[in-house]
Amino acid sequence: MIERSLVIIKPDGVKRCLVGEIIKRFENAGLKIVGMKMVWADKKFAETHYKAHKSKPFFKELVEFITEGPVIAIVIEGVHAVDNVRRLIGSTSPHQAAPGTIRGDFAHISMAYASAKGLGGKNVVHASGSKPEAEEEIKLWFTKQELHSYKTVHEEHVF
Repeated sequence: MIERSLVIIKPDGVKRCLVGEIIKRFENAGLKIVGMKMVWADKKFAETHYKAHKSKPFFKELVEFITEGPVIAIVIEGVHAVDNVRRLIGSTSPHQAAPGTIRGDFAHISMAYASAKGLGGKNVVHASGSKPEAEEEIKLWFTKQELHSYKTVHEEHVF
């Protein structure tokens, strides 16, 4: 039940100075950061990250968007981390994300509008969609030496 998930604060989240607020939401929910770094992904790396979308019409926009500025890559650990992170960030299409979620509070664009305008879906964050996807993405973004195990004071009360 203790899982790890990859979260990427995308260039729009970094440029809008939302990094601290986003991290705070995960930590307030009892999730733990076990790896974090700032990366400016190149085209080849971005294409590898988004390979599942290669045949989709928005693939080029995804790659262009995630390479337009630095991102913050974070590995989050906790009970049902993959599902809990997805719940905290909200719907992929921000206009459908509930208030109180990261996308619901900090983004409003619809994916249809983004595609029509070639904007690449400025929805602030990426998060792994499943446990197998999280494992694959974490291996792509982090080495074993960049991931850490430690106990927080909260674990005594939560776990």
